[in-house]
Amino acid sequence: MAVIGYGVQGRAQSLNMRDNGLNVVIGLRKSTESGSGWELAKKDGWVEGKTLISIEDAANKGTVVLYLLSDAGQKQMWPTIKKYLTKGKTLYFSHGFSIVFNDQTGVVPPSDIDVILAAPKGSGTTVRRLFLEGRGINSSVAIYQDASGKARERAFALGVGIGSGYLYETSFEKEVYSDLTGERGVLMGAIYGLFKAQYEVLRANGHSPSEAFNETVEEATQSLYPLIGENGMDWMYANCSTTAQRGALDWYPKFYSATKPVFEDLYKSVKQGEETNLTLKANSDPNYRKNLESELKQIHNEEMWRTGETVRKLRPERQSK
Repeated sequence: MAVIGYGVQGRAQSLNMRDNGLNVVIGLRKSTESGSGWELAKKDGWVEGKTLISIEDAANKGTVVLYLLSDAGQKQMWPTIKKYLTKGKTLYFSHGFSIVFNDQTGVVPPSDIDVILAAPKGSGTTVRRLFLEGRGINSSVAIYQDASGKARERAFALGVGIGSGYLYETSFEKEVYSDLTGERGVLMGAIYGLFKAQYEVLRANGHSPSEAFNETVEEATQSLYPLIGENGMDWMYANCSTTAQRGALDWYPKFYSATKPVFEDLYKSVKQGEETNLTLKANSDPNYRKNLESELKQIHNEEMWRTGETVRKLRPERQSK
């Protein structure tokens, strides 16, 4: 197993495969800078020159090449990687991005290899954490190209190998369309927008930062969302007061009507490749990392999230530490 890349997914999946007894090598550009993927891999126990090697050596050595660079990185490195994808090998992705939008990425695999996908439904941090807890994350699997006649079997086997708790089948297209929509929508973009809007309305009406944060974020993440995860939305409603139930049932249609057109525009943007173009352009910018850090710092410094730091410190489980 040759893992190309050591970002959040590459790191988690490679460590899980190693713990599962698979023969894994990591392919990276060598860098001695503190915080680089190379140095992080060494700290994780990968041995330079043996299990930690160059991208070219890893791609050449691997019978299964797990292509886990960023989407922009996959586009950039494809001319190099493609040379090593000889007949009988398997090319593995955790995102359908590069294949589905190959008109923009240029990623077109040779016809005599298997091309498969196993996509964890969560961050690499969660992939590793749930594996160590003995639970495993849910992941989707897909087959783009079956040259060997065993691609489906290999996709499910690798899904287990990377630490998945259960697997469901999809297509490369459906995976990337749903994934990009979810990240920009309910999973990350929309939820932040809703948190921000409610917090600002409460603050504008005289509520303290602590009260606004607790009623917007803390109660949601610590009390209510876990109930949804356990048994569904109706279960969460059933375990709240009758006043809360009535208000939620009366108001959710208004939020539904207000947001569905936004989701429809978002899905259209994803399917037509507009989000792909924006992503590749932004992530290929030489100043991408600097710009990203600036954007995240701006969020971190917002009153809502500075208040969150204080509130989290007051959680009972953190008081005993």
